[in-house]
Amino acid sequence: MPTFDYEVVIIGAGPAGMCAGMYAGRSMLKSVVLERGLPGGELLNTEVIEDYIGFEHILGWELAEKFNSHAVKFGAEIRTSVDVQKVKKIADGTFETTIENGDIYRSPAVIITAGGTPVKLEVPGEIQYAGKGVSYCAICDGAFFKGHTIVVVGGGDAACEEADFLTRYAAKVFVVHRRDSFRASKIVQQRLFANPKIEVIWNTVVDEIAGQDTLMTHAKLRNVITGDSRDLTATGIFIFVGFTPNTGVIDGHVEHDAAGYLLTDTNMQTSIPGLFAAGDVRVQLTRQVTTAVGDATTAAIAVEKFLTARKNGHPAPAPMPMLQPASK
Repeated sequence: MPTFDYEVVIIGAGPAGMCAGMYAGRSMLKSVVLERGLPGGELLNTEVIEDYIGFEHILGWELAEKFNSHAVKFGAEIRTSVDVQKVKKIADGTFETTIENGDIYRSPAVIITAGGTPVKLEVPGEIQYAGKGVSYCAICDGAFFKGHTIVVVGGGDAACEEADFLTRYAAKVFVVHRRDSFRASKIVQQRLFANPKIEVIWNTVVDEIAGQDTLMTHAKLRNVITGDSRDLTATGIFIFVGFTPNTGVIDGHVEHDAAGYLLTDTNMQTSIPGLFAAGDVRVQLTRQVTTAVGDATTAAIAVEKFLTARKNGHPAPAPMPMLQPASK
């Protein structure tokens, strides 16, 4: 299979990946950003961005487009529809990044910016009615539920924000949460509780997603305290119970937290020298566009210094002590 040589391979073209690509390009590094979908990452699943400094109000896809064009302008090579299968450090100290067709990208440094994958409920009917009522993206699918009654599952910022957003389309939104309080930030909770279209169902889980023919018709709920079950009529269910970091492509042990998020030092280097991480794959207090591009800036500059030391015959800087997770 063909082998391609680069100085740094960047895996993922969300905000972190495109920012890393832009900085690598400015540093005149031969770099490539590999993305299995389209450039933008979670920006493509977000309608409006209001907390990225300099933009009081910008559409998610617009910001993604600006990131992409900026990165390309400064020399980033972005390859889309590329599914990375494995990243492995070999005996000579370089990395081999293998994609789905067997092609190999060789590089002395890699930056992982692959984001995360939505966590599923793993209940009956979830797979059967995927795309037929079950969704993990309010921006993508909300418009299909105009005038409908829908369910949102979760209790964090994503669940509460998306429940509020979905009231633009739905006549009624039920938020189902397994606890008696939300984990979402106070301002997000205030918006949710002030919305007359939203009703919260506490201490409750979804046991099954049921339907008729090819469409969802109701969710089977169970109160975790009383054990009582009931059917809730709804034509859609939006699931926001967390993300799993996309770190499974790394071949070999790399230090991580209990949830699988990568531990790094202050230079964004992981416990494997030459392997850096930025954005949502990394342990940190918050996961925002601002933190993703901040991580990526540091990672790309650290990679340039790492490669310069390597070229000059100096020992490459070893990872410093890993940063430990902050309390959330």
